[in-house]
Amino acid sequence: MTTTLLSTAGELHARARAGRRAVVMTMGALHEGHATLIRTARALAGPDGEVVVTVFVNPLQFGAGEDLDRYPRTLDADVKLAGESGADVVFAPGVDEVYPGGEPQVRITAGPMGERLEGASRPGHFDGMLTVVAKLLHLTRPDVALYGQKDAQQLALIRRMVRDLNFGVEIVGVPTVREEDGLALSSRNRYLSPAERRTALALSGALFAGQDRHAAQEALRARAREVPATRARAEALSAIGESRAAADAHAVATAVPGGPAAVRAAARQVLDEAARLDPPLVLDYLALVDPSDFTEIGDDFTGEAVLAVAARVGTTRLIDNIPLTFGAAS
Repeated sequence: MTTTLLSTAGELHARARAGRRAVVMTMGALHEGHATLIRTARALAGPDGEVVVTVFVNPLQFGAGEDLDRYPRTLDADVKLAGESGADVVFAPGVDEVYPGGEPQVRITAGPMGERLEGASRPGHFDGMLTVVAKLLHLTRPDVALYGQKDAQQLALIRRMVRDLNFGVEIVGVPTVREEDGLALSSRNRYLSPAERRTALALSGALFAGQDRHAAQEALRARAREVPATRARAEALSAIGESRAAADAHAVATAVPGGPAAVRAAARQVLDEAARLDPPLVLDYLALVDPSDFTEIGDDFTGEAVLAVAARVGTTRLIDNIPLTFGAAS
């Protein structure tokens, strides 16, 4: 399809609108993860709607020493991929279009959630992110906006901003897209050498280990409920691969579902091993959090959670996460 490249909000506002407008916000350097967002936007907008992809490298999101100048700019390739994925418009404004008076004096503040995890590692990052998202929502005037779940804390904060400040837009999260080896797709992956990439696989490996531990515990607990509190219970547990020495039958039957502490431990073991590789993985954080506020969950937690990790390999900082559900909801 023909994709129109626009650089001003006036040009975008002048376009006739019939159906829903769906917006996908990016900083460019588009890859298959972005393509998935665009294809999902196309499906939500429908044949009569419009899909707009924004390409804007937001200076407010980069702190001192971060890679603003290094961040890849590939607009021609971005327009091509966006069009192939179903976009009608690529909106690529300059800094003067988004911030016509220079850096804004009035900004969105992310609040306490914005100071945790990514916010603690990158002070001010989420204030800058929310400020530009708010501006781009006003500039593009969508009915629905889509964001990747790979940036789980960002997605949670955008949802909170839209709810707290009464933005008239639907926010949709799209699951993380991974490469064949499990590494979450990111424009920063191109910075990794082959050896660094091998080390970086520990991020997804840790998440999958935590996920597997959670699934095994849930299976044990479900199986334990099916048999009496006798020797038969221990035999049933052993039959599905859980050593009697590792888990007493009665303890498994009465334990908190899923065991957040065990999930954290399984993930951390993979990360600890990666810290001894060459090159090493340098862990920033491993967290198992409530997605409503990104605080750590306790062992009695039930409901949806996010297992999140951030680390550096060489000079490249990477993040990843997976959703988990603890307790009756699972």
